[in-house]
Amino acid sequence: MKVLVIGKGGREHALVWRLHQSETVWKIFCASGNPGIDQIAEAVPIAPTDIAALADFAKSKSVDLTIVGPEDPLAAGIVDEFTREGLKIFGPTAAASQLETSKSFAKTIMREARVPTADFAAFDDAESARRYVKARTGPMVVKADGLALGKGVVICHDTTAALEAINDAMERRRFGVAGNRVIVEEFLRGEEVSFFALCDGENAIPLGTFQDHKAIFDGDRGPNTGGMGAYSPVPQFGPAKEARLMREVVAPTLAAMNARGIPFRGLLFVGLMIEGERINVLEFNVRFGDPECEALMMRLDSDLAENLLAAADGKVANAAIRLSPRSAVAVVLVSGGYPGDYKKGIPIRGLDRLEGNVPSDIKIKWAMKKIRVKVFHAGTAMRNGNLVTDGGRVLTVTAMAPELATAVDAVYEAAEVIEFEGRHFRRDIARRALG
Repeated sequence: MKVLVIGKGGREHALVWRLHQSETVWKIFCASGNPGIDQIAEAVPIAPTDIAALADFAKSKSVDLTIVGPEDPLAAGIVDEFTREGLKIFGPTAAASQLETSKSFAKTIMREARVPTADFAAFDDAESARRYVKARTGPMVVKADGLALGKGVVICHDTTAALEAINDAMERRRFGVAGNRVIVEEFLRGEEVSFFALCDGENAIPLGTFQDHKAIFDGDRGPNTGGMGAYSPVPQFGPAKEARLMREVVAPTLAAMNARGIPFRGLLFVGLMIEGERINVLEFNVRFGDPECEALMMRLDSDLAENLLAAADGKVANAAIRLSPRSAVAVVLVSGGYPGDYKKGIPIRGLDRLEGNVPSDIKIKWAMKKIRVKVFHAGTAMRNGNLVTDGGRVLTVTAMAPELATAVDAVYEAAEVIEFEGRHFRRDIARRALG
């Protein structure tokens, strides 16, 4: 089949890389690509949100399946438009995408489905939100209701911090229109885990567990980012918890969406807080997470195109998902200053040593320990024949090995090889799981 992937980041590079290994895929297009993607797919110079142009392109090239990476095209209705044009596409409609694009909508669905989640209140004006916060004590969480690139969630340890977060979102407009409404939630203690489920509107099957690391600095300190690293699978999240999550969260959510006449078809990303046997849903996303996707694509042993096509066709029960039991770890290399202001156009060095010119001693060691290393491009560009930085999150270095500790050692060994001015990465990804 011919496949079109929408997006240009590390997640999309990982999807294209796995599709490139599929026996059922003979042509891959990517709109709009990046230097890593462009090596294995045909770049399409159309913006991910130019839905009409993308639909015209898919028709002109007789694309068999379109896969949407980022959330913005989903929110803008790309699935609705492609469906109207008779084009097959993987992802939820704009209405179903509200599970991610509106936190108040998602929380309402959770209540209707009796999905365990933190108590909350939603506010459309700052003064009401401030009165609510002043009447509470202890830590709480303030969230921008709309899409904020993973940065709209603020954990507030006291009332003063909560008031500041409300002012940031609603008065200073830090997150733009995403902050027109805010959600104030009770603070939940425990450990965060992410879970993916492949859905066809009626049914779903599990697609792996992950632990993301959002804060910019080690020890979960500093402001939130789009994601600094992840690993999969999560050791403490075994088959029993997975089955419980499908039964208590995923199935009721799909049923609640169907009851509203908004079936959810695509990838349901469930963000969880786990404390002992207590499980609460923090949020839903409606697409592959980044950098969780990079770890997942390393572990996926089944045909990605066939799996996603089955979901798009409403036949998810036919999707033969196979995940390697090995551990995958992804570490994101970011520009200096991220998630704030940062420079672009900085030369990147050392990548060739991981992509064809691996030193013999490292190559032998990795082979003996059954280690696989892959670097996915996120914010990169070519300038005058040279690879340079072109975003906050620049590269995602990923390693897979039979044991988590071995994968962690390998991913950091590889990360140290790549250099660019201001380069920063967390050095504690997956350390919690290793005790």
